[in-house]
Amino acid sequence: MFNLLLEETGTTLYMTFASTILAYAIGLPVGIALVVTGKSGIGKNTPVNIALGVGVNILRSIPFLILMLALKGFTEFLVGTIIGPTATIVSLVVAAAPFVARMVEASITEIDGGVIEAAQAMGANNWQIILKVMIPEAKPALLVGLAVSMITILGYSAMAGLIGGGGLGSVALNYGLYRFDAKTMWITIAVIVVLVQIIQELGMQIAKRTDNRI
Repeated sequence: MFNLLLEETGTTLYMTFASTILAYAIGLPVGIALVVTGKSGIGKNTPVNIALGVGVNILRSIPFLILMLALKGFTEFLVGTIIGPTATIVSLVVAAAPFVARMVEASITEIDGGVIEAAQAMGANNWQIILKVMIPEAKPALLVGLAVSMITILGYSAMAGLIGGGGLGSVALNYGLYRFDAKTMWITIAVIVVLVQIIQELGMQIAKRTDNRI
């Protein structure tokens, strides 16, 4: 059982980290675009902002288990299978990317508007403001959001055990629930709790160390 837990913990971390990287590759630019094209943004574009917002809201409103089932065909097309950790990553990314986009949007919205106005007054263009003002100023909040996003994805990955996704969710389901083994169930829960605490603490510490305002 120890070897099984160790192996499936590694599987869970693989799904979590890979999905987080891919979700941020999509969600980060979408979140920035939501801010930039908003009514107070530096590149106001109402149609684009509405389209992005509606798309994000639709994906966020679909429960993860239903989304996994709905994406079976798309997942099989991309990776050739609908079971296993790699297949689960597809659903995790689709579910997490809109969540990340909203986290990024909230983080950048917190920036003092005077900082952006000062950059504009000095002649900075939109790309310079995004790369040299918005992202650096929002970095602590973005890092906290990263930790929250990873924890959310970790929780999603545990649900993937219901459809053969592997990881700690599968251990809790196959050995804890189906075999009525309460000990294994609680050990699995404890491992997940420890992982969440480690991710949360690391995220908060890194955010504090990179916050120039402190």
